[in-house]
Amino acid sequence: MKKDKTYLFLLSLVYVGFVIVFCFFPRSTFSELEKRELTSFPAFTAESLANGSFTTGVNHWFSDTEPFRDFFMKTNLQQKKLIAWTFPRGDEEEVVFHATNDGAAAAEGTNAPTDLGELTADDKAKIANNGIIIVGSGDKVRALMAYGGGPNGGVSYAEAANAYHNALGSAVRVYCMVIPTAAAFYCPEKAKTKTRDQEATIRNIHNHLEPGVVAVNAFSALKTHAAENIYLRTDHHWAPLGAFYAAQEFCRMAGVPFKPLSAYQQKVVHRFVGSMYGYSQDLSIKEHPEDFVYYVPQGLNYQVWFTDYEINKNYEVVAEKKPYKGRFFQHYPDGHGGAYCTFMGGDTRIVKVVTGTNSSRRVLILKDSFGNAIPGYLFYSFGEVHVVDFRYFTHNMKQYVQQNGITDILFAHNIFNAYSPHVGKRYVKYLKQANGTFAPRTDKKTAADSLHKEHKTKPAEEHKAKTPEEQKPAEEKKEQEKPEENPNS
Repeated sequence: MKKDKTYLFLLSLVYVGFVIVFCFFPRSTFSELEKRELTSFPAFTAESLANGSFTTGVNHWFSDTEPFRDFFMKTNLQQKKLIAWTFPRGDEEEVVFHATNDGAAAAEGTNAPTDLGELTADDKAKIANNGIIIVGSGDKVRALMAYGGGPNGGVSYAEAANAYHNALGSAVRVYCMVIPTAAAFYCPEKAKTKTRDQEATIRNIHNHLEPGVVAVNAFSALKTHAAENIYLRTDHHWAPLGAFYAAQEFCRMAGVPFKPLSAYQQKVVHRFVGSMYGYSQDLSIKEHPEDFVYYVPQGLNYQVWFTDYEINKNYEVVAEKKPYKGRFFQHYPDGHGGAYCTFMGGDTRIVKVVTGTNSSRRVLILKDSFGNAIPGYLFYSFGEVHVVDFRYFTHNMKQYVQQNGITDILFAHNIFNAYSPHVGKRYVKYLKQANGTFAPRTDKKTAADSLHKEHKTKPAEEHKAKTPEEQKPAEEKKEQEKPEENPNS
């Protein structure tokens, strides 16, 4: 009886302790594990109370912002790791089973298998949360997104490049680049059945380009250097070094000069752990950070202007701010999970760089976040570099090209977006839309605020379900408040 009372007393203490912590301790506001801002307390209105959205919002806020959120999540992950089932299977090596959700590629709306099954340890691979494939071990561990596109996909992307060529005429050269993801080069042989052939899709896109559009074969350029650190191990993006080799191939096809890496200053963010830790929830990614290495051009007096967009909760542009002078490269401290935002600080903006290079050619890069790492390698090659993200543009593209004297246009998107028909159609729409095309203002959120919420609000038009590519890290904040950096530093 005494033992029972002691047990009940201790259990009560634990319960009371949790009540005190969860009800009275400061709420969490940001999750480093999930790379996102947590839910804000909802605004109260009579309408929201009447329709139930206020109480639903309070419930979501309370469950999403519990104190010490990351500590409890990490403890849970460690417990799962300890109790993972392992046992021999015939003449194969040990099989490791982990809980899986739908595959990352399937979430993109492609036809990837959602049941990725199990992989043997001789492949040094396993399936983590969200269908992420974890390969290797120790400081060689790498997280990969499975690709589910077929060999006949991506036609809309090619058609968009063709449409630009036909609309803009021979005075503007149009180039089409498809950026493969790391799974194309680092997936073990036995795990290749869990993802699909990216080169086949890229080949199909190139085959649908009209003769006047130039295919930039980033796949072959990257494959040649696959033994180097061209992709990040802990993030879904490629590494800046991979972007260097792709930019080199583009400049070769464009017939413009291109400087070697020795012309750049190398900078490093140590102990970087990117987005794949949060998506996979695999501790091996967190426990083995990497160096984020990027390259800053030297000897150029370049100047950078940003035109920021304000977007609503549906990721639609509702306002455009006045251009201001800023920094292209924004250095993050060691251990910061947002280091890929080094380039331009984010996506919700138009960027114009006057490079200081004596060239009459001006390039416009049409891109997704993979394309962010390319422009900095083109400062030696073009007199001006313009950057537009496919999700955010309010002008008429033909007028923008004419008014800015654009001579070259590069489509540069990762294979998920190149495969999506929505991306190509959106680019065609930009050729026809009027200047100042804004969506109705539905809230007062700024572009940075909306990016912070991107993990848990309504998906953008391009994707029915968010994948790592489109779920941007919360660190993508506007940097215009900071003093301008010397471009040669």
